Amino acid sequence: MTVRDIVILGSTGSIGTQALELVRANPDRFRVVGLTAGGSNRELFEAQVAEFAPAYSGLGEDASTEAAGRECDVVLNGITGAVGLRPTLAALDAGNTLALANKESLIMGGALVTGRAKPGQVVPVDSEHSALAQCLRAGSRGEVRRLVLTASGGPFRGRTRDDLADVSVEEALQHPTWSMGPVITINSATLVNKGLEVIEAHLLFDIPFDRIDVVVHPTSDVHSMVEFTDGSTILQASPPTMMIPIALGLAWPERVPEAAPAYDWTQARSWDFLPLDDEAFPAVQLARAAGERGATAPAVYNAANEECVEAFRTGRLRFVDIIPTVAAVLADHDVRSSEHLTVDDVLAADAWARDEVATRLQTV
Repeated sequence: MTVRDIVILGSTGSIGTQALELVRANPDRFRVVGLTAGGSNRELFEAQVAEFAPAYSGLGEDASTEAAGRECDVVLNGITGAVGLRPTLAALDAGNTLALANKESLIMGGALVTGRAKPGQVVPVDSEHSALAQCLRAGSRGEVRRLVLTASGGPFRGRTRDDLADVSVEEALQHPTWSMGPVITINSATLVNKGLEVIEAHLLFDIPFDRIDVVVHPTSDVHSMVEFTDGSTILQASPPTMMIPIALGLAWPERVPEAAPAYDWTQARSWDFLPLDDEAFPAVQLARAAGERGATAPAVYNAANEECVEAFRTGRLRFVDIIPTVAAVLADHDVRSSEHLTVDDVLAADAWARDEVATRLQTV
């Protein structure tokens, strides 16, 4: 078995630390040749570098971009947020396989990313998109009718918009089935994360938005589904863990034995599926609109949300005002034409959206 050389970007975060667990358990399959992180946990990063002794290591966006472009088999982009864009592009330009957990770089980059990717070069690490990639093995592209993304519904599932008026940061961070970083956890509470995933699914699999659905599945056992033209639906299910999609991202198209525990099918089990409440959680509809506008609109959606989440975490914005603020910023954005779109155009739209949120918060 050939050992794969891997670079891990965002090594001290949730995705990065789990990836390193996988490497420890499979030293005959993976070798770490690069580690980078943002710098918020230097002690952990230094311990990782000492343990894995990568040929390259560094802190910050520039270090991640440098590492992503180095010769290796797989780059795992586990960075959170828009700072993952340049490393994503660097990995693609270098011809490395990109195991992508940083959905923001694909969403804001759009055609900049997909246009540089060779067929099969991007392997999704989000649990939902990893599930879709697995399900899509069951048929040809022409046989696919629709993609169905599952959503847990977050900690506020079942609540009305009025019920959300005074929820706290602590409540928003109590995800019922997943343990994640604070930004993605709050995004799951607003369902922005699912909106981003709709755009991501469109870009990864080239399926029109009107053929991508979202269904609420509280237990997060079924990670996504593909409906085929003959009426068959293929789903991927496993206990809520990121170890399986991370393992697939590093080893694709192969599987890593014992990556995570399987279900005990001798025990009783039931799964529920519920419609999404778009009135209480309008983030998915807003994401569809941004995705259909294309060009710089998804970048604005993502950046405005990141700033609103930070404002909510620091007590400057109510939870229920996050999505209306993002919608207002999007409405005022003059979408740049997708023709000849550059990285600078995308980053300028990102910066504009952040400034626009700051301005709006100052006037509240």
